Amino acid sequence: MASRPISLALQGGGAHGAFTWGVLDALLADESLEIEAISGTSAGAMNAVALVEGFANGGRQGARAQLRRFWERIANRSAFSILQRDLLGRLMGQWDIEQSPGFLWWEWFSLVTSPYQSNPLDLNPLRDVLEDEIRFEHVRQCSAIKLFIAATNVETGRVTVFDQKKLEAKHVLASACLPRVFQAVEIGGVPYWDGGYVGNPALFPLFHAGKGQDILLIQITRMIRRETPKTARAIENRLNEITFNASLMGELRAIEFVQRLLDQQAVSPEKYRRLRMHRVDADKALADLNASSKMNIERDFIEELFARGRKTGEAWLRKNGAKIGHEATLDLTALVNQPPAEA
Repeated sequence: MASRPISLALQGGGAHGAFTWGVLDALLADESLEIEAISGTSAGAMNAVALVEGFANGGRQGARAQLRRFWERIANRSAFSILQRDLLGRLMGQWDIEQSPGFLWWEWFSLVTSPYQSNPLDLNPLRDVLEDEIRFEHVRQCSAIKLFIAATNVETGRVTVFDQKKLEAKHVLASACLPRVFQAVEIGGVPYWDGGYVGNPALFPLFHAGKGQDILLIQITRMIRRETPKTARAIENRLNEITFNASLMGELRAIEFVQRLLDQQAVSPEKYRRLRMHRVDADKALADLNASSKMNIERDFIEELFARGRKTGEAWLRKNGAKIGHEATLDLTALVNQPPAEA
């Protein structure tokens, strides 16, 4: 079977990035797919560098193995974390930690103090994992897959996209820097925060990154909720979901607009490229989890997320895999053009 080129856009979402790992494992197991480029933010950036580093050394099987090693290292950190389920949560088989003493203390503490006060030495366990597990010289040298990492420029509020030519651990840490948890990551004297605020993930680097026209978005931040949040925590969580999807929706609207102009022959196809958008989302697979579970890195939970992602990825490929290279499976018109609310 001829290879089918595709680019990947990987969203951030804390521990829920292990769901993306499962989807990636399913994609890598399909030898007909040729991953040309990846744009990742936060946890999506971590998945991206692990995949590229593994691919550079061992092809798709190397990528699968490196992704597993990376997430196992993340899970090993859970033994030292206060953000774990309480005894009742474990007995009830729940993965959320919002009622655990550690999470309640951390939630309060992060509201009244900044990481510059609470963590003056700027300790970051993710730094150790990245520096130990990812050989960035191999990531930089990999020519088979182009890599783009998004972060938020704190001074300008704009997205900065780092490509792999000079990529180091600090660029990935910048992409995953939640300002309530970590000090801003300075690169070249410029402070950066989590890329999710302005590019979750950034799609525009993928528009001309490869010879294919297919972009697969792996989205783990909930876009649609039918219920109205009424508690302070639920309101804050929903605000975060809207914020972390806002830039993505803007880019999807722009893509839909250009595709419509191409259909109407209002713009030149030589100047504007037709894209085929696809999406794997976690809305159903992670519907039983709340936002606090994004902080839960217990090994059993990471494996549970991987299993859900793998199952979702396999199901998506069975339904849509044959359409890659031929037609889009994400209806952008329906997604971005919501009907007006009734008066």
